[in-house]
Amino acid sequence: MPKLITTHEVDDVAHWLTSTKRQEVFAGVAKNICTFVNPDAPNSVGLTMDVADMAAFEAVLKSEAGAAAMKYDGVRPETIVVLVEG
Repeated sequence: MPKLITTHEVDDVAHWLTSTKRQEVFAGVAKNICTFVNPDAPNSVGLTMDVADMAAFEAVLKSEAGAAAMKYDGVRPETIVVLVEG
């Protein structure tokens, strides 16, 4: 199961950190989700997660539920970068 690193910017880091939305939406396609905050960039955050099926992950990311979760969490979608363990 490859590990992903996903980085992006958010509107409110404290809200993003306490939100359960990402777990609710991605639980079916991602395991071991961990959150990170960039101490040098106040709105820059990241996640690591294990994903068995990249197509399923991408489908959730592009779905209405994924978009709603990102909006709720204040994610700035245009800043998302996904790195796949190689």
